[in-house]
Amino acid sequence: MRWDKIRLRVTAALAAGLLAPVAAASTSTAAEPAAEPATQAAAALPPGSPAAVNGQLKVCGLQLCNSAGKPIQLRGMSTHGIQWYSQCVKTASLDALAGDWKADVLRISMYIQEGGYETNPRKFTDMVHGYIEEATKRGMYALVDWHQLTPGDPNANLSRAKTFFTEIAQRHKDKTNIIYDIANEPNNVSWDRVRSYAEQMIPVIRAQDSDGVVLVGTHGWGSLGISDGRNETDIINNPVRATNFMYTFHFYAASHKTEYFNALSRAASKIPLFVTEFGTQTASGDGGNDFTNSQKYLDFLASKKISWTNWNFSDDDRSGAVFKPGTCAGGSFTGTGPLKPAGVWIRDRIRTADNFPTS
Repeated sequence: MRWDKIRLRVTAALAAGLLAPVAAASTSTAAEPAAEPATQAAAALPPGSPAAVNGQLKVCGLQLCNSAGKPIQLRGMSTHGIQWYSQCVKTASLDALAGDWKADVLRISMYIQEGGYETNPRKFTDMVHGYIEEATKRGMYALVDWHQLTPGDPNANLSRAKTFFTEIAQRHKDKTNIIYDIANEPNNVSWDRVRSYAEQMIPVIRAQDSDGVVLVGTHGWGSLGISDGRNETDIINNPVRATNFMYTFHFYAASHKTEYFNALSRAASKIPLFVTEFGTQTASGDGGNDFTNSQKYLDFLASKKISWTNWNFSDDDRSGAVFKPGTCAGGSFTGTGPLKPAGVWIRDRIRTADNFPTS
């Protein structure tokens, strides 16, 4: 997300130990379902769960469809960066997300820079393996987010991405609940460069997993180019040459008003879309919530059956994190008591009756 650029300005604070409690917690394996993924048996989808009912997803026309070819809409949450907030992704919180919130999908946000994957590829790959198994055990789809942000050109991490996704796809290719998000928020880079990256990465995944849905981040921090002074025509006139994939769109309702909404509306009639990240606040992930504009977006997404995941499932002190500070150190995640206003609001939207078909 764009507010993560703010994280670059707190690197010195991290080094000075000002964020030490978070850093220490995020390196503790005791709270991580991913602690020993190599020894975990493959999880099975619970009967009647969203991923069990819908099976292997596929892109049919402009829609995300289930194994029976019926258009569906997934709704769920994105983790915060797992290098900082792994303590928020544990048995009790995931049980709440699947059972109390009734989420269909967990987006696993693995940063590449900023203390993420590049610092210890083995550790972070194993964490993702573990989170995939945890989502699977609860019948949720596991959306694997290659969270590149800075540098904004995803080609800068191309070699790393090939290594990571080859292993992820090879190990989980027989699962029917995996979605691959290959570039979080390309920025300050041309659409041609993003398209080139996608056309190199999709075959890497296909070589291991022939039918997994792939998501391609759009330029302008996932804004269809709007935040980079461009628009969706870059993509429509020069689409990725591949099949069974979707483009992603991100919005923050208090910042992204008419111009962004109109671009989404226009693009939705031309290309398949998945909103892999949004917030009810400003693009900083903080500040006041604009629930009115958020509802406008969600009503549109529902009308088009465009899937979404909200940012973020943590107890960060910003208003965009759903849990109150300190929640993740405990074991209580159900109901509205542990939630900030944005958490109460988004939980309610996820809990409304699912519209996925039963056949």
